[in-house]
Amino acid sequence: MVGYNPKREIKLSHTGYAVAGAISGAVSRAVSQPLDVLKIRFQLQVEPISSKSSSKYSGIRQAFKTILKEEGIKAFWKGHIPAQILSVTYGIAQYASFELLTLLTWRHLPEKFTNEYRPITHTICGALAGCIATGFSLPIDVMRTRFVAQGNNKIYKSLALGLYSITKTEGYRGLYKGFTPAIVQIGPQMGLQFGFYALFVQIWDKTFSHIEGDLPGIAQSLICGSGAGVVSKIIIYPLDVLKKRLQIQGFEEGRRDFGVTREYSNFRHCCITMATEEGLRGFYKGLSPSLLKAAVVAGTNLCAYDQICKLFQHIL
Repeated sequence: MVGYNPKREIKLSHTGYAVAGAISGAVSRAVSQPLDVLKIRFQLQVEPISSKSSSKYSGIRQAFKTILKEEGIKAFWKGHIPAQILSVTYGIAQYASFELLTLLTWRHLPEKFTNEYRPITHTICGALAGCIATGFSLPIDVMRTRFVAQGNNKIYKSLALGLYSITKTEGYRGLYKGFTPAIVQIGPQMGLQFGFYALFVQIWDKTFSHIEGDLPGIAQSLICGSGAGVVSKIIIYPLDVLKKRLQIQGFEEGRRDFGVTREYSNFRHCCITMATEEGLRGFYKGLSPSLLKAAVVAGTNLCAYDQICKLFQHIL
């Protein structure tokens, strides 16, 4: 399974784990991109998401039809190139650091932390790995968000021009907008995802009498990974909304076709403004497509990672 285990048959180099993480990230991103577009559009909408309002988007089905009609089928893959670069970069940093951290845990802590208390140690190692990966990949995440956010009024024509434009008009700090909520969000989310995955695999093993230490089968890793992704996403979702709102600051011109925009000076101001204007439900805008995406991404990502590691073991 994911994470170092002395009983595990699959043992690769750090490079092997990093490449497996990159490939699994690319696969899960290709599958989930349309859901990501829907999620981000909902998250950035200030107006209520309701069929009773005059908002741009009022539900998943209506949003899908509106985007398809106004922007075409390609709109569901807006920002796909920076999103793929984000997934590959993040996957490399996340899985390489997670495997290393779990290896260090096994070497320096009692064996029960690797076996009996694995969900706890994987939660801590996953949180640290998520923070490390976020530091490497956040500039690409900012670009991905802005590509998805813009309508037919294209401010950024390409990834390179977008990066140049941000650094010129907003400085290099513009590439790290949303850093605080990103770290606060990703740390707990990835920690919980890896922790719940380890817990669900343990439950699966006991329920179906699988041999501890074997690489999970496709069904096991898909189901356990999807469950871990959904549970962790529900817990930390408001932070994802806050991160997206902060990442598009300074990008109001690209959002003019989508309704009201707001300027937030910092993380605290964004929290207070959203709570005052949109209420508690505002922090959960886009939750439905986000949960679908979380299930697809986590299940696909963890399953692909496991199977790629198994493949590498045979061919490398």
